[in-house]
Amino acid sequence: MNENEKIDSLIKELSLLPGISNENARKLEAKFRLEFNFNSNHIEGNTLTYGETKLLLIFDKTEGAHDMREFEEMKAHDVAYRWIKELAEDKSYMLIERDIKQLNQIILVRPFWKEAETPDGQATRRQIQVGEYKQHPNSVRLQNGEIFHYASPIDTPMAMHELMDWYYSEVDKKELRPVELAAILHYKFVLIHPFDDGNGRISRLLMNYVLLSNDLPPVIIKSADKKNYLNALNQADTGNLNAFVKYIAQQLIWSLNLQLKATKGESIEDDDDVYKQVALFKKEQLNIYNNKPIKTFELVTKVYRNLISKVIIDLEHKVTVFDDLFEEVQTKYYLKFTQGKTKEELFDNLYSLDTFINTEIDNFYNLDVLNSTEINLNAISWEKEFKSSINEKIANTRFKVQIIFEKRSFIIELYNTSEVFQFPYVQNFTESEITSIVNNLYKGVFEKIQANTQK
Repeated sequence: MNENEKIDSLIKELSLLPGISNENARKLEAKFRLEFNFNSNHIEGNTLTYGETKLLLIFDKTEGAHDMREFEEMKAHDVAYRWIKELAEDKSYMLIERDIKQLNQIILVRPFWKEAETPDGQATRRQIQVGEYKQHPNSVRLQNGEIFHYASPIDTPMAMHELMDWYYSEVDKKELRPVELAAILHYKFVLIHPFDDGNGRISRLLMNYVLLSNDLPPVIIKSADKKNYLNALNQADTGNLNAFVKYIAQQLIWSLNLQLKATKGESIEDDDDVYKQVALFKKEQLNIYNNKPIKTFELVTKVYRNLISKVIIDLEHKVTVFDDLFEEVQTKYYLKFTQGKTKEELFDNLYSLDTFINTEIDNFYNLDVLNSTEINLNAISWEKEFKSSINEKIANTRFKVQIIFEKRSFIIELYNTSEVFQFPYVQNFTESEITSIVNNLYKGVFEKIQANTQK
């Protein structure tokens, strides 16, 4: 079965399934959004990790030693992606040149200086304008050392006009399959390289505009597969355009398989995710927070008052919505606290926990001679168990939210789920960020109850 047959088979299989649930559709879109933004920018040299990208796009937080421009461009690329999705959803709208210039302005944010090469290969610096066609010749050094020159600044406006005419014509003729039209538009745009910067990212945005407008999922060019991606482009340069179309079709098959899994309610975590997680774990173990403050009682208690107590109170209130589905509901709070030696305190309500912690905080600040590292909150756990559902269809469900205070960071997690958040002690939190954390934990609780319900 060739790529086109496989694509048709997957599309048919999707059409025969019941519609995707709202929750799975949300997860799928979040997956595509994160994968596309991370990989498309990583291909072009952005150094944010997968985890840092997720932290930035979902929680609007910056982490790691990066230039501010890298954070700005990642967020801007996300804006561009969501914009082309909106354009693609309007079936009456036809992409125009002005939109492409707008994409360039969005992803580059503002004018900046960049290292460049003169036409004869000499190093120079050049100010990059945004939203305008290039003002200087641009080129790329090939693997054999030769320099390949793209369309000249003088020829670029006409080349772009001809490209759009070609695109409109192919849309009208409907002779090319959507994946062929998307891949060829990508390649033709790259050949022109109309802007001083951002051409690769825009070529992939335009490609996905075509796919999305044809009700297909976006294609993700994995940064780990950059060598094969560039090789397919090089083959197209030699006249073998089908090689590039085939490569893009293979990536579309990956996206369709992901969409199929999500529609069936299966996990959409792919094999690459474990490598991203390992890379993030390794980076954390090599002291990613080595420039952040070390835990002290003072820092931990500030975090408790500014964030943790608010999260627990809000989440405690939200999950009471499930109480009347069960005959019995039990709630317990555990506190691991070090004062000379580690001890675990048990509390049966939130008020008792909060009173105990705040008493210890007050005692600490009244003891001038006490070093701030001698008393520590090590962990807080909130456990809730729902027993004996009123309709006997929901199994007993127990969940635990843990807040673990480590040396340079603290973790908030819904035990045995993927809802895990890690922050350095210097972090400041807005109300919207706190709400986001609570909502993700609340969602995890609901999913556990839902998973324990008989169909």
